[in-house]
Amino acid sequence: MKVNKVYSYALLIPAGLIYGLLFLYPTIVSFFFSFTRWTLTDWEWIGLDNFRMFFEESSLMIGFKNTFIFAFLTAGLKVLLGMVIAVFLTSQMKTKRFIRSTVFFPVLVSTIAVGIAFSVLMHPSEGLINQTLALFGVSGPDWLGNPNLAIYSVALVDVWKGVGIATVIFIAGMMSIPKDYYEAHQIDGGNKVNAFWHITLPLSRPAINAVIILALIGGLRTFDLVWAMTGGGPGFSSDLIASIIYKQYQAGFYGLSTAGNVILFVMVAVIVFPIFKFLNRREVDL
Repeated sequence: MKVNKVYSYALLIPAGLIYGLLFLYPTIVSFFFSFTRWTLTDWEWIGLDNFRMFFEESSLMIGFKNTFIFAFLTAGLKVLLGMVIAVFLTSQMKTKRFIRSTVFFPVLVSTIAVGIAFSVLMHPSEGLINQTLALFGVSGPDWLGNPNLAIYSVALVDVWKGVGIATVIFIAGMMSIPKDYYEAHQIDGGNKVNAFWHITLPLSRPAINAVIILALIGGLRTFDLVWAMTGGGPGFSSDLIASIIYKQYQAGFYGLSTAGNVILFVMVAVIVFPIFKFLNRREVDL
């Protein structure tokens, strides 16, 4: 028994080393350097000054507001649209395999490529979206140049790109539901709408929880799509916490930006862990 136990732990050593080197060590080092003013060759301990300066950032409140709007809006839409699409794609549609591939395809495309492509498509005068709207007599807005609209435009693109993951998770959850429940419901005279509300939705809760958590974490940490499409502009109107941190790196304030990353890490944990616990308490076990 002892030999088997030692052998089992020995198999975990490679994964533990990789996890420690690629996650634990950088995390600990980041926490340390957040209290310093550092460069690639030197560092100086300055205590909490980086955190104080980070919270004095002029665009920080805009960044917090946009981050929360972006995260909760994209997570909500991914859950809603992913569920609707998954219901259709688990039905008896003849073309469901082709549609599944089509829905998942945007996930495979580089985020930067998606951002650049939609920046062209959303051009106020030459973009295909506004040109198409003009054919119907509709004057399209400046999707990325309007300070009140830019963050929502990027959020919709993020939903388009990420809804495929949500759909796949929902399909897997729905496919795992025993068919006996639906057969019994049908024998009792229930219709498809009632079957969705009383069988599919409650028993898909593990999948719903997974999508909510993954989408929230992704939304709170988003950087690349916003940077590719707007660069945080116009002005600071579409800045997120992550893009503010990146701008500080660009300006050479490495300790300040490291402190920002620590704050972002803590913020994500404070938001996600309570939601995770709440969702798990309500989860229905099959």
